Amino acid sequence: MVRERPVICIFEDMKGKKIYFASDNHLGAPTLEASMIREKIFVNWLDHIKADAEAVFLLGDLFDVWIEYKSVVPKGFVRVLGKLAELSDAGIDIHFFVGNHDMWMRDYMQQEIGAQVYFNPQTFTLSGKQFLIGHGDGLGPDDKGFKRMKKLFRNRLAQWLFRWLHPDLGIPFARYLSLKNKLISGDEDLKYHGPEKEWLFQYAQRKLKQAHYDYFVFGHRHLPLELPVGDKSTYINTGDWISHYTYGVFDGESLTLQYWKPEND
Repeated sequence: MVRERPVICIFEDMKGKKIYFASDNHLGAPTLEASMIREKIFVNWLDHIKADAEAVFLLGDLFDVWIEYKSVVPKGFVRVLGKLAELSDAGIDIHFFVGNHDMWMRDYMQQEIGAQVYFNPQTFTLSGKQFLIGHGDGLGPDDKGFKRMKKLFRNRLAQWLFRWLHPDLGIPFARYLSLKNKLISGDEDLKYHGPEKEWLFQYAQRKLKQAHYDYFVFGHRHLPLELPVGDKSTYINTGDWISHYTYGVFDGESLTLQYWKPEND
């Protein structure tokens, strides 16, 4: 298991480079074949940004299911994994936040790609700006279902017991549960009901009372959002690569949401 350490990552002089944020690809859903189109679109985007990327932050649920055994990982995803390895080999920092769909990540991303893996929100200082970054599941006053699921799936005994299932049984079973419970973005995820219903926004408000952050950046919500939190703070949700194809770009001064049009491919 990856041993997580409190991290403050500092990019003081970005020298014209940019930092990119993306989340919630859910590759593999509803099937590997059906998600191949979205995977190719995302890989083309990664190829597009490599010319000016200082770092790439993947904010969770890159995969719809990721059950990592000691010596076995799920079949597929070679295009996106290969492209991430290419970026890492080129000196671009890859920061991978584990989401509720890929929370059984172990050390594959670190060993094979050179990514830094995080299991909880982290504070970063990027070009003098304070960021709080994470996937977003189980935060805020609600999201109780994900909190219960997170508690179960993070349980080491549950993980140990599940790994006694052969991968040919364990991985398809996990995919079945994911789709059966509609954990990939549903209709309600595509609607904005105001800040009082946005529990990640409320979480940002609470954290802002403890310390100043210029940006709160999360995924999980599947809806691109940019909301002011106080006078000098902003909550940004990076949306998804299922319906919106949105991502965040930080140029050293400000963080903005942008849209990648699939027809660009």
